[in-house]
Amino acid sequence: MLKATTPVAVLLATWGLGVAPPNMRTLFNVSFIVLGVVIASFGEIKFVLIGFLFQLGGIVFEAIRLVMVQRLLSSAEFKMDPLVSLYYFAPACTIMNGLVALLVEVPRMEMADLARVGYFVLLANALIAFLLNVSVVFLIGRTSSLVLTLSGVLKDILLVGASMLIFRDPVSPLQGFGYTIALGGLIYYKLGSDKLKEYFANGGRAWADYGVRHPALRKVIVFGVVIVVLFVVLGGLAPRLPDAYTEYPKSKLGALLGEKGA
Repeated sequence: MLKATTPVAVLLATWGLGVAPPNMRTLFNVSFIVLGVVIASFGEIKFVLIGFLFQLGGIVFEAIRLVMVQRLLSSAEFKMDPLVSLYYFAPACTIMNGLVALLVEVPRMEMADLARVGYFVLLANALIAFLLNVSVVFLIGRTSSLVLTLSGVLKDILLVGASMLIFRDPVSPLQGFGYTIALGGLIYYKLGSDKLKEYFANGGRAWADYGVRHPALRKVIVFGVVIVVLFVVLGGLAPRLPDAYTEYPKSKLGALLGEKGA
């Protein structure tokens, strides 16, 4: 849940470092997207202080890093090419990661571990990581660090949808409701209020025309939408009953159906 606040941290960092002027409308829009992701991850809360502090520090440093990269790429003071900027800060990242690896991983690592993972897998992983860094700096150079973090929200939504379709992973109604809010915020951020007002006006005229032609069916649709929304929200917030309370009615229902089948 805390990770979902990264776009807000990046936006505040851009204001604090003077990369972009403060804009309350953008802050509201980004906060709306973050709210949707927080709702989607509401059921995953398990507070651990040390994890909270590590995550908080990671968010702050990640926001500052992305904004500094944006300043290298887009400010009039530097205006670097994306690949040139990668040439400058990639060695620094290599040194920092190498020092940590020397202290934590290398003492416990053996050549058999590399062979077990596979040299081709390690090479492919390194190549994908390099291409990822290249794509990140190109995206920040063409747009901004805020757009990069918001793209991560869209990536999470697509991953959840793909896992539902491919792996049949269960998704609670509250998670679906939260990601719907986040997706709506992303659409608003992309299109802006003027375009959305135009689309809503056209949709409102079409809905009013449909109500004139089918008034009873329109009322049924509205009532059904309200019931579904209430069911999703209340069902997601309701606590899960222990197995002891659900096994008894299941056994009784199974016995009843078995007797009827016999």
